[in-house]
Amino acid sequence: MKIEFINQLQAFMEAGGDVLWAIFALTFLLWMLISERILFLKVNLPSLKAVKLKSWKERSDKSSWKAHRVRKQMISEMRRTLAQGVSFIKTLVALCPLLGLLGTVTGMVTVFDIMAVVGTGNPRSMASGISMATIPTMAGMVVSISGIYFKTYLENKTRLELEKFADELTLGGVS
Repeated sequence: MKIEFINQLQAFMEAGGDVLWAIFALTFLLWMLISERILFLKVNLPSLKAVKLKSWKERSDKSSWKAHRVRKQMISEMRRTLAQGVSFIKTLVALCPLLGLLGTVTGMVTVFDIMAVVGTGNPRSMASGISMATIPTMAGMVVSISGIYFKTYLENKTRLELEKFADELTLGGVS
């Protein structure tokens, strides 16, 4: 069963051509980054927030100009920490369909090469080029669509966590 799956996966990757391998590598990287961000939000963020909030609550001065600057710096540091890697995820999501289009172009070039050699009377010989043209396009779109969902989730979660953090850093009086 496992060997059959591996053989089918290998046949699929060969039918898609070299561009499909690039999409596969990009997909692996994309999902590693998404997984890291989700784990960070679920596991590391609560303790990081607790440390920063404790540091803020231990301050005696929360209303001076300096306190406002310290608060602003803490929010800025949290924003940077929360957004880390999200822009790279957005780039990978945008790159996947473009690689799929590259696969379409290379597959069509293969079809035209075959047509030049054997003519149009043999559709079976053109099938490999057509597979090379359509499979990477489909793969790039599937990866991009699933990536868009998680990119949006991460952006929204980051924004909400930053707003909550900023709200928890209460100020004294306004000076």
